[in-house]
Amino acid sequence: MATTADFKNGLCLEFNNDLYTIVEFQHVKPGKGGAFVRTKLKNLKSGRVIENTFNSGVKITTARIERRPHQFLYSDDFGYHLWMHLPLSRSDYPKP
Repeated sequence: MATTADFKNGLCLEFNNDLYTIVEFQHVKPGKGGAFVRTKLKNLKSGRVIENTFNSGVKITTARIERRPHQFLYSDDFGYHLWMHLPLSRSDYPKP
């Protein structure tokens, strides 16, 4: 769990049962009322960018994402087959 104070560009979080990454954020403290954070979130599955406002201090669930370089080998009825260079291994992913 993290709060809005931990926001930084590239942070992955779980929001509305989907994974998003923070593209841009801005902490706003108006003269009246409480502070809030404006964010632009990019959906990792669809690539769609949405804007959302979080109240300051709200707890969010973060996600740990590993990004590794793969080389596409082929696809068939079972899914996609990729080659990972380090360590040398093959990964199979089912088609959606």
